[in-house]
Amino acid sequence: MSPSWECRRPGRVEGRLIGGVINRIVLAQATRFALPLERFDGAVLFWEETGGLASHVWSYLQVMRHCGILDRISGMVVGVPREISGLEPGASPTLPEMVLDVLGDRDIPVLGNVEFGHAGPNLPMPVGIRVGLDAQRRALSLLEPAVGRTR
Repeated sequence: MSPSWECRRPGRVEGRLIGGVINRIVLAQATRFALPLERFDGAVLFWEETGGLASHVWSYLQVMRHCGILDRISGMVVGVPREISGLEPGASPTLPEMVLDVLGDRDIPVLGNVEFGHAGPNLPMPVGIRVGLDAQRRALSLLEPAVGRTR
């Protein structure tokens, strides 16, 4: 946990970690390398964006909503936005407003402003590992080892 982490919607869930840079997630879904939507069932989706425009982030979130990804996940972890034009202090809508708007009535926990990916210090996000997310406590916990034992 970091003091900068923000509870955007409270709740506690467990699920497999899946995600990355939001534009790469969305663009990959439009190719033959797309993940089957079932891979998102019950998952904790993490994403970040660096560079670009706030309007692009909004579009990526809408694509994930309309293709069914956001209907399948059990929780969301949003990284620290880096160098996104249109998300400057005082800009509207804010990133939290965009996320909550696109989720609509989905009452899933959302933790924001988490330092992973291009933010520093860089929190490892081991894709496929089962995690516990408690947004109100601003906590993300690995529930299984991220690496195996060597013999």
